[in-house]
Amino acid sequence: MTDLRFNLHGPDMTIRSCAVFCGSRFGNSPVYAEGAKEIGTALARHGITLVYGGGHVGLMGTVADAALQAGGKVIGVIPKFLHAREVMHKGVTQLEVTPDMHTRKARMFELSDAYAIIPGGLGTFDELMEIMTWKQLGLHQEPIYIVNIGGWATSLVNTLNDAVDQGFADPSARKLFTVVEDVPELMSHLSVSVPA
Repeated sequence: MTDLRFNLHGPDMTIRSCAVFCGSRFGNSPVYAEGAKEIGTALARHGITLVYGGGHVGLMGTVADAALQAGGKVIGVIPKFLHAREVMHKGVTQLEVTPDMHTRKARMFELSDAYAIIPGGLGTFDELMEIMTWKQLGLHQEPIYIVNIGGWATSLVNTLNDAVDQGFADPSARKLFTVVEDVPELMSHLSVSVPA
């Protein structure tokens, strides 16, 4: 596996790629798919490569399709067992197949300058927790944004704050991520040094 310590960037770096962690389902509200479409389109229009889990289903497929339709570059990273089940997106700019889930996350990490977490389930939570833990351990300095589309992440953020309040995480853990309420607010962070 790649030595993650070599993926350190300075605070003034240009965001050229962004990993989007999200659900392989659509969720119970149409606002989630609308947000996924909006983020895919916005990344493409700002010249930021979308890095995502490589699937064509749920919000994953929505964000990828939107970025492609807006003329963006999309890199999908999918583990071999999901590729074998034919849930991969066949239309992405670049599709990488990894041997397992752990390698998939490490590869997405290598390819990304920032991370956006939009609505999702257990897999999305897993990706968020791991990327935050790596940041806490000093393995990277990339920004992590929890995009609270339709209020989906309110309970999640409360749980993270509870971990601090109950003494299981240092107060500095609150600085590992930034909560943004919608895609325009996300893009105001990501596109600071990227030409529109």
